Amino acid sequence: MSDLMKVSSNPHVRSRVTTSNIMLAVVIALLPAAGFGIYNFGLDALILIFITVASCVLTELIYEKAMKKKVTIGDFSAVVTGLLLALNLPSTAPWWIGVIGGVFAILVVKMLFGGLGQNFMNPALGARCFLLISYTSIMCNFECDAYTGATPLASLKAGESVNLLDMVIGRTGGTIGETSMIAIVLGACLLILLGIIDLRIPGSYIVTFVLFLILFGGHGFDPAFITAHLAGGGLMLGAFFMATDYVTRPVTKRGQYLYGVVLGLLTGIFRIFAPSAEGVSYAIILGNLLVPLMEKITMPKAFGKGGERA
Repeated sequence: MSDLMKVSSNPHVRSRVTTSNIMLAVVIALLPAAGFGIYNFGLDALILIFITVASCVLTELIYEKAMKKKVTIGDFSAVVTGLLLALNLPSTAPWWIGVIGGVFAILVVKMLFGGLGQNFMNPALGARCFLLISYTSIMCNFECDAYTGATPLASLKAGESVNLLDMVIGRTGGTIGETSMIAIVLGACLLILLGIIDLRIPGSYIVTFVLFLILFGGHGFDPAFITAHLAGGGLMLGAFFMATDYVTRPVTKRGQYLYGVVLGLLTGIFRIFAPSAEGVSYAIILGNLLVPLMEKITMPKAFGKGGERA
């Protein structure tokens, strides 16, 4: 019989791109934001990043050894989780915050649901929300040697003026990795050029958020107000590095556009109408929970199924 008649089991389309390649690319893309955070906040930021990443990797290693499962730390997914979580922490947080957050992200959000590909929410954001609820005063303390007072978003919400150039460059208070819009966009451009992510989710997220600001922000079409909201807080970091997570985003193209719109609306609601000045983390977590519904209503029908009779 001809070899053409021999069919192997799926998948039939293979690629040299591996999980470790993708995760390593994400780590590299996050280095500009991490590097600027260390430059901006000093040695405390570097130590917290190292401890958080190490906690994630060790938690995954210990769990898999204890459960006699295949060790998967070589795929760099735990490193990505730890780095993203660290970049979402204030540099003033004590070292044990990084440990608790790392353990929660890997053990509770990721491994107990089956490991990589089975978690229903982004592990880093799940851990950040857990820390925000459990240790609010620590997670909202952004005062350090370099910066004192309220963050730019808090000042903006209070009706005070902010320095747009400082916000875009990153010379402001905030979490370690969210301050520099330039550094985040540089990393995002690398992922786009490598084909790791596209603009469906970030683009629809940002456009929807901007439209929400114009309609409900109370300033109309004010470029300065819009730029301040885009450069402040974790919107850029969330839009390009966490909302695009392969595991927790919709798999359909229409679903991804819908996902971005929902995230933009939720972020706008939290920032404009809620007491807190931020809202990206909770918006993405709630969006993660809605992904199964989005996939259900946007999944294309199989050929010959569901067609109307003539």
